[in-house]
Amino acid sequence: MVPGGGIPQGAEGGRALAAAERAPGADVDAFRRQVEELVSKTDQLERRVNEVVRFYDGKKHGSGGRKAGRKDSSHSKGMPDLMRQFGAIVRQITSHEWAEPFLKPVDVVGLQLDDYYKIITKPMDFSTIQKKMEGKDDTKYNNVREIYSDVRLIFANAMKYNDERHDVHIMAKSLLEKFEEKWLQLLPKVENEERKQKDEESNGVPKTHISVEEAIAKLAKDTDNELIEINKQLEELRLMVVQRCRKMTTDEKRKLGAGLCHLSSEELTKALEIVAQDNPSFQLAAEVVNLDMDAQSETTLWRLKFFVREALERQANVASGKTDENAKRKREICNALARTASKRVKQQPN
Repeated sequence: MVPGGGIPQGAEGGRALAAAERAPGADVDAFRRQVEELVSKTDQLERRVNEVVRFYDGKKHGSGGRKAGRKDSSHSKGMPDLMRQFGAIVRQITSHEWAEPFLKPVDVVGLQLDDYYKIITKPMDFSTIQKKMEGKDDTKYNNVREIYSDVRLIFANAMKYNDERHDVHIMAKSLLEKFEEKWLQLLPKVENEERKQKDEESNGVPKTHISVEEAIAKLAKDTDNELIEINKQLEELRLMVVQRCRKMTTDEKRKLGAGLCHLSSEELTKALEIVAQDNPSFQLAAEVVNLDMDAQSETTLWRLKFFVREALERQANVASGKTDENAKRKREICNALARTASKRVKQQPN
């Protein structure tokens, strides 16, 4: 087994990757890694969002969460105590039956992984983390977040280097999820201690611990900012993929035009907005819109193709759902009629 990385694809990431695989000459593996890294980040952010939602749902229903303005009554012993608590989390993760591939540095030579250092620029393992936690080799962590970052790096490297179907990738993903759950439980205490240290450094007067609600609010804000950044990166990746697409054939342009005719009015408006983005002179608001396929850039054409295909797939799924529902209703009616007929036969005198 090879410690090192890959990741299941989300909707946006999957579409970007699919586009990359259709682009002749594009380095599909490079695109795959970029998409997988973004989807991995999104998975972690989704868990944070769920944590925030659970907190506020608890407050709404009168359970879980504290009243607004109430301060955390626990008295932190400072960052050293938090690092000891975090150490307990690390021990729980490393004692898991799937942790073995991540306990020591990757044996790059023994496993003949010639491309490992080209893909993994910052190797990490739990033995290295343990040495830094103990202050060995003149290295030492300054705070809990530094350890958190290195633990995540172990699993991120494993998922980046290994295909998503590889055992090591699956093991790393599972352990990372367990680790993130435990980290979220410790995070409010970390936020409290960081705020306290910041106040002490600024004016020398310790401040009462912030409430759990304030810590959760900050987590929500930070998560939102990271999601915005991921969306920007996905858009950049999508543009990069589209720009590398081959030249569209005349027949493909014809089929694209036919596909546009089958869009709903709302979807058609969105398609025309795509054209307008790359063509400022395009009269989107005109009563009659003339769309010359030959006059559009390759980037616009391929963006339109991806959009139309997804829109038509959505239409087909909706239609299929309605068909299934109608078929189900017909079966129910037929069964009801059959039962009624059966009762009538039984009721007839011999």
